[in-house]
Amino acid sequence: MPIDAAEALAAAPRTGEISWDREDVLLYHLGIGAGVPATDPGELRYTLESRLHVLPSFATVAGGGPPGVIGALSVPGVDVDLARVLHGGQSLTLHRPLPPEGAATATGRIVAVHDKGTATVLVMRTEVTDANGPLWTDEARIFVRGEGGRGGDRGPSARPDPPAGAPDRTVERRTREDQALLYRLSGDRNPLHADPDFARAAGFDRPVLHGLCTYGITLKAVVDTLLDGDVARVRAYAARFAGVVFPGETLRIRMWRGARAVRLAVSAVERDDAPVLTDAIVEHA
Repeated sequence: MPIDAAEALAAAPRTGEISWDREDVLLYHLGIGAGVPATDPGELRYTLESRLHVLPSFATVAGGGPPGVIGALSVPGVDVDLARVLHGGQSLTLHRPLPPEGAATATGRIVAVHDKGTATVLVMRTEVTDANGPLWTDEARIFVRGEGGRGGDRGPSARPDPPAGAPDRTVERRTREDQALLYRLSGDRNPLHADPDFARAAGFDRPVLHGLCTYGITLKAVVDTLLDGDVARVRAYAARFAGVVFPGETLRIRMWRGARAVRLAVSAVERDDAPVLTDAIVEHA
């Protein structure tokens, strides 16, 4: 069934209550590779409840439900095969530091539908507030392959110029072979990340790592390397998912530091630096 852009855009916002606790945060941090070395004081900020600091990208899984990518597929006017869906990009704006436990109201809706010719891109925006006001805003860009070509709005095509010069820092982060199996316990049970048969049906040799897992690994590397380990300095974070990561591969994370932002490029070392995250930026205090 084709996507009905008008119906999707006109659909009423969906509101739900979410909550999380320290165990949810700890599990998320482990899912993005925190805790190595296990007794390192810098890692204990992510893995020990008595000194817990919440990495802002936890917002993408807070509440433990399906991510925005899955939520967008249950909107009126959207009825597509999950095997044709890819997470194309993610942005996150922090209004306050995330508490290690809390309850909030999440309101989400489709705010844009772009026809890219060979695919349709859905933009799902979620606003999250608690008793003290806005907490965060996130946007997920969802590519639905084979659903374009109807002559709709193509959306913005301009992309930022790549960072100039050599990176200020380059770090490598090796993922575990079971990284996706661990990360999916935070809520994203898409079989693409665990079931070999489903992955092959979707066009991949084997299950792929969640894009949001790579997104979290990368933010942690920036915080630990350039922001003195201070998660509260992060103001916003955006990235385009340019390629997949297979669990067990090594991420090469290049960083270009500016006055109030870090530009990023992430690639898969074992596949000749195949691009994984592009157009990535962390804005900070």
